[in-house]
Amino acid sequence: MTTIASAPAGHIHHAAPNVHLSVAGILRSEWIKLRTLRSTLWVYAIMIVLQVGFGLLVVSISVGQAGFEQRAEARAGSDLATLGAVSGIGFTQLVVSVLGVLVIAGEYSTGQIRSSLVAVPKRLPVLWAKIVVFGVVTFVVSFVGILITYLVTAPILAGAGISSSLFDDGVFLTLVGAAGYLALLGILALVIGAVLRNTAGGIATALGLLLVLPVVLTLIPADWANSLADWLPGTAGRDIYSSGGVFEWWQGLLILVGWIVVIGAAAATLLRRRDA
Repeated sequence: MTTIASAPAGHIHHAAPNVHLSVAGILRSEWIKLRTLRSTLWVYAIMIVLQVGFGLLVVSISVGQAGFEQRAEARAGSDLATLGAVSGIGFTQLVVSVLGVLVIAGEYSTGQIRSSLVAVPKRLPVLWAKIVVFGVVTFVVSFVGILITYLVTAPILAGAGISSSLFDDGVFLTLVGAAGYLALLGILALVIGAVLRNTAGGIATALGLLLVLPVVLTLIPADWANSLADWLPGTAGRDIYSSGGVFEWWQGLLILVGWIVVIGAAAATLLRRRDA
């Protein structure tokens, strides 16, 4: 007679789950982290409110000023049609820069980044996924805010004799370019946060690069300082959606992307070499 011996308690081996890290899975995890943070939703809501509110304010004041028609004649057609839609970007770019830093520096401050890197030992896919998810979401939210602003300010401009359609030459591309500028600026702030891994330092650096450094360079009475100011991300990036700058839109795009690539490469190198 054969007796079947039971396995002793404490020696039961469970088969390791067949964990497979996929690109879609990493992107989904970053999407969940981004959308479940209440602060993220509030920041995006503030962006839209600022965009619409400031656009209405600028257009209402502009069309009511004496000599508006004469000043308008000197501007490009797409600039007039999108006057209100892009006027709030000066404020929303600050908001999106702060959020970009928080997306990754916030994880370092809470220690959540260690869990992310344990789940993804190769590390770099975490950074790429954050860039993709944050960039796409920021572009969509920015475009929605800019489009709403264009639609609510268009009747005011029409009352001043400036009628336009989204399908007019350059109008839709201007709106897309403005949303792309905000998304790229947010990504630049994200990679700055990845390099510094400190929320306060990242925000100070991003806003300093965007606001302080251009002013400092313009105060220096030298040609090299003025030329250098033109190549800053905030200055060159605005040429993506506005006319009259130093660069063509595609040149401004390449300069802004170049900033992201250089600082992003430093962030990737440090992420692989440093402990979390």
